[in-house]
Amino acid sequence: MTITPLIPRKVLFDNPDKTSVQLSPDGTHLAYLAPREGVLNLWVAPRDNLGATQPITHDTGRGIRLYYWAYTNHHLFYLQDENGDENWHLYSVDLATQIAKDLTPFKDVQTQFKTLSPFFPEEILIGLNKRDPHWHDIYRVNLTTGEMTLLVENDHYANFVFDDHYRVLVAFRSTPEGGMEVFKRANSGQWEAWDIIPGEDLLTTYPIGLNKTNDVMVMIDSRGRNTSAVVAHQLATQQTTLVAEDPQADAQDVFCHPIEKHVQAVSFIYKRKRWEILDPSIASDLDYLHTVTAGDVEIVSRTLDDKFWVVLYVVDDGPSRFYLYDRQQRIARFLFTNRQELENYPLVKMHSTVIQSRDGFNLVVYYSLPLGSDSNGDGIPDRPLPMVFLPHGGPWGRDFWGYSPWHQWLANRGYAVLCVNFRSSSGFGKAFTNAGDREWGGKIMEDQLEAVQWAIDQRIADSQKVGVMGGSFGGYSALAGLTLYPETYACGVDLVGPSNLVTLLESLPPYAKPLLELFTNRVGDYRTEAGRALLTKHSPLTYVDRICRPLLIGHGANDPRVKQAESEQIVSAMQAKRIPVTYVLYPDEGHGFARPENNLSFYAIAEAFLAKCLDGCYEPIGNDFKGSSLQVLTGMAEVPELAEVMVAHLA
Repeated sequence: MTITPLIPRKVLFDNPDKTSVQLSPDGTHLAYLAPREGVLNLWVAPRDNLGATQPITHDTGRGIRLYYWAYTNHHLFYLQDENGDENWHLYSVDLATQIAKDLTPFKDVQTQFKTLSPFFPEEILIGLNKRDPHWHDIYRVNLTTGEMTLLVENDHYANFVFDDHYRVLVAFRSTPEGGMEVFKRANSGQWEAWDIIPGEDLLTTYPIGLNKTNDVMVMIDSRGRNTSAVVAHQLATQQTTLVAEDPQADAQDVFCHPIEKHVQAVSFIYKRKRWEILDPSIASDLDYLHTVTAGDVEIVSRTLDDKFWVVLYVVDDGPSRFYLYDRQQRIARFLFTNRQELENYPLVKMHSTVIQSRDGFNLVVYYSLPLGSDSNGDGIPDRPLPMVFLPHGGPWGRDFWGYSPWHQWLANRGYAVLCVNFRSSSGFGKAFTNAGDREWGGKIMEDQLEAVQWAIDQRIADSQKVGVMGGSFGGYSALAGLTLYPETYACGVDLVGPSNLVTLLESLPPYAKPLLELFTNRVGDYRTEAGRALLTKHSPLTYVDRICRPLLIGHGANDPRVKQAESEQIVSAMQAKRIPVTYVLYPDEGHGFARPENNLSFYAIAEAFLAKCLDGCYEPIGNDFKGSSLQVLTGMAEVPELAEVMVAHLA
């Protein structure tokens, strides 16, 4: 099937033009991430004069992806690791000097950002596992001087809740049963047991923060119900007040006033995002914002006085659009899109529907079709198409409606594209999430197979031309699909997916210790004979001799979560059995790829690989290896063009 015009991979997978837009707390400046010499850096402009924008950081490596304004209004801080190792360093940059300072220059130490307060504008709270790699102590850090003060020496707790005076008022500690004990600070300064979160609620219950007077903790909470609601807990009495709930979906975004701290709105997402307004003072704002342009509304930043918001509009067939909203004037002014060049290409819609699992669970499905393939617009193509199935990561994540570069890319190449929220996915209630416990290679895979079979039955997919592609748990799903259902998929693409669940859990980084019981209870316990047997049963490596379809594997050498050994084990086993496999490695990446050069090179290989297996279109690899650290360790001949382009790349 010929699709024209082909959208260049660079348009889809290169750095965005501008993203992650944030107002300074006083509203005088606007910050965002944008490329500087091909690397994402921080840019700042006066709020009402984007023409005066200038870069204030000078990163030349992996780029900046996560940053925050300090309450000084002239400092920003961000986290950066080294080549994907996730040992994050904290950097601070002053608007005046534009000099970035590494405030945590410690080797093999992970920094976690905890909170900041307008009462201490030059200081933030961070966690550091410098003393003990298993636990993060809490420090106050001065963004100007770098001075650090130990606040909590931590040997027990997985999480804390702080007030605006940097007092630690609530703490969470894992239980052997996979739940959490909750402690509150007594007047004596000692911790006292306050509450318990059972293991069945752990993935769907967590704190949002304290109210202005520190006597109420707001939580997303599934205890006593199925879907997570927003609940207010009185710290003194444990009395609870229901704030907002939805019978189909867990609470998603909790929108709180920046000073008064009360909950103003809550979003819920079943198939699409729905806002429930709780504070009448913002009802007219949301009503107006829904009239400005098409798309789901997200408020991504607001000033401390709440006079200005940055609003993001998400659509499925175009770039995201950022607006600056003046609440007093009730005017939303367009700022920019995140990828302007996308507007030059025809994009596809994302369909959504609900299907049922074999045992009666509702599975929310999203799918896209190539342009021109559905002449009557009923959501079913005129003939069955080659299809790529994209299982999401986690598995405690989920798929959403909206713009997806993978959907647009693959639909543009002539494929139907399918996602499904299988059991264990988040957002649909704890019964659905918990139904995936110890079912990684069992009922989770059956849900995925059910979605693929639905697409075949609906004549969306050609049963002989279905590929499976994903990252992390999605990569595991690709490996499991090719081993558990070897005749179902025509090919698989695995990016940083585990192949051996025993070694996956044995090699978790030390700072995962507070959540170890969560993993062992929900995946399988490698410390027991029965647990190891289950993990082995659900490991693709166990069934490597069943692989009879082409497989492409990509990995980052510094991945701390799914070690490189996970890919090497299955590649070695396949080679020992003379089963073809293509394996590519990136020595400067971790769990997923940050550098656009590496993304472009991997997607170029994947695109040619899929075209060979599924008869889709592909853009020639061309110069998409330029600047990449790509190493092809085996299987170069299995992918069109790969050998000749690699020769030129290495020359």
